[in-house]
Amino acid sequence: MRSFAISLAASLVTAAPLLAQEAEAHEPVNLLSPNTGLMFWTLLIFIVLLVILSRFAFKPLTAAVEARERKLEEAIKAAQNDRDAAAKYLDEQRQAVETARADAQRMLADARSTGEKLRAEMLEQTKHQQHELLERARAEIDNERKRAIADLRREAVELALAGASKVIERNLDDQTNRKLVESFLATVPSARGQG
Repeated sequence: MRSFAISLAASLVTAAPLLAQEAEAHEPVNLLSPNTGLMFWTLLIFIVLLVILSRFAFKPLTAAVEARERKLEEAIKAAQNDRDAAAKYLDEQRQAVETARADAQRMLADARSTGEKLRAEMLEQTKHQQHELLERARAEIDNERKRAIADLRREAVELALAGASKVIERNLDDQTNRKLVESFLATVPSARGQG
């Protein structure tokens, strides 16, 4: 109903200058001479239309423009906040990457030093085992040599005794053998007493 009244008033206001112009249509039109009636109605229509538009059209238009500006400002602020949050997140990620890189470098350095220590320990242990093996081999060789020398001596003594017994069998007589045995028996108790 309100819009009908507005449209009716607008029609009358726009029709009024036409009616005024029609009444003055008998006179010749001079573009340079001002027509006061036409100017009055044009000015009146302009003022009425200005009041109507300011009341019913300009307020909603300016409200819509202001709402649009507020939405744009909010969108800009939200974009700025998002950009700030993204920059902050990017910095956090960069710091995390740097921390991870530093941790990786530290782990590599630790692994290298541990590897070097382990290598040095293994090398030392290998040298120690090699030294022990050499000492054991030398001791075994020395024992074998001593055993071989002892075996050679024993065999040499046995051969010497066997050869000596053959020589003695022929050279000695019963009397000499008896004296030899007696002198040996005489030395045996003294050897037991000393031992």
